[in-house]
Amino acid sequence: MRRPLWHTIDHKYSVSLFDCDRNLELGALVNGSCLNGRIEELRGRSVLIATQSQLAAATALIELDGIARRLILCPPDLPADHISAVMAQADASAVVSDQETWQIGESDAELFTLRCAMIDRVAIQPARDEATQWVLLTSGTAGVPKMVVHTLSTLMGAIDSDATPNRDMVWATFYDVRRYGGLQVLLRTLAGGGSMVMSGTGQTPADFLAQAAARRVTHMSGTPSHWRRALMSPAARMCAPKYIRLSGEIADQPILDGIRAFFPNTPVAHAFASTEAGVAFEVGDGLAGFPANLLAHEDGTVRLRIEDGSLRIRSPRTALRYLANEEALCDKDGFVDTGDMVERRGDRCYFVGRRGGVINVGGLKVHPEEIEAVINRHPRIELSRVGSRKSPITGAIVVADIVIRPLPSDDGSPFEPDGLKTDIVEYCRGLLPPHKVPSAIRIVPSLEIAASGKLVRVIA
Repeated sequence: MRRPLWHTIDHKYSVSLFDCDRNLELGALVNGSCLNGRIEELRGRSVLIATQSQLAAATALIELDGIARRLILCPPDLPADHISAVMAQADASAVVSDQETWQIGESDAELFTLRCAMIDRVAIQPARDEATQWVLLTSGTAGVPKMVVHTLSTLMGAIDSDATPNRDMVWATFYDVRRYGGLQVLLRTLAGGGSMVMSGTGQTPADFLAQAAARRVTHMSGTPSHWRRALMSPAARMCAPKYIRLSGEIADQPILDGIRAFFPNTPVAHAFASTEAGVAFEVGDGLAGFPANLLAHEDGTVRLRIEDGSLRIRSPRTALRYLANEEALCDKDGFVDTGDMVERRGDRCYFVGRRGGVINVGGLKVHPEEIEAVINRHPRIELSRVGSRKSPITGAIVVADIVIRPLPSDDGSPFEPDGLKTDIVEYCRGLLPPHKVPSAIRIVPSLEIAASGKLVRVIA
């Protein structure tokens, strides 16, 4: 069992957590607390972390790991009508919020207000000897999300906590720290002795990039969709990261090449991780997919295999179980079925899409992500989303929404550039079998990115 998160703080160095209008010097927590002297009241309890700001959520996690029996991270996009069910299933008897009032619904849970701007000095920090469970909610599921139980050890399994602290390291992430990807960045920051920049509520991508540049961010992470949107912003030119990391979606060759062209001197890596399986691997060779030899490699920590086309992972970084859900998290051999479909081509494996997202065109399977990777290679395309439309002949046809990359001569008019749709269809015909070529293309001004950082897909 790892020491509680609070013990990663070193008061001798001025490292901080930042959001858009505040900062928390972590050293101040060594002899202080933001919980108004009530931290002992939360000992041994199941606590819902339901804050408006990421900074407050991160502070609560640092203070309560080793105190609370269970910490449930409530993401900002959790529908209000799901909160009561989550609290009931997690046996939450307390809520920590950065608001003076918080609507708890039918629950009789007790409210604790956390104030990042008011750190009360404490003579002696409380003992942090509880084996705290960390509960994360899955994204992209219909109905009440599944709750995944981790420990600090499983969450930090891919992080080298023995590395020499780097006080000059400043992380920024497009993720939210209440999701697995953002939480990984927070834990890396704390373990590495650096600082971190978080986005504020309602902050635009351009404003966040400007904030990251002002804080001289050295390390940045996000999904490929995050990065596609970031590269469209002039504010990205203000940043000079020394390391870029992608995860959460398929990192296709167009986005890897796009980032490399935008930041030619910056190493770019893409990692595979899931809330259930944890971090599996990182690829830093600039190519989509991953080397096939990872399937044969077993280093005593992570084991990969492909079964029925799906990537399976066995790892000590895997979550313990689902909370209040009878579904098995692992199979009998300890592998998690990620649901991410993989094809081996020679000495490399490529992600082609999610098992649940397959389009059936006349009995032939089509993965939207595979077609998007082709469309995104077109020089006029900034971002695409592939879906389906019902067909009386084939059952379904492939359709695509596209966001156009402006040319220097474009005047910003909303009308369609002459012949672009036809050109894209012909481009796809040269690279895809006929049943995968879009039958209809629509030009849209933007595509929605979910709070999880993933492209929002429309179900036909």
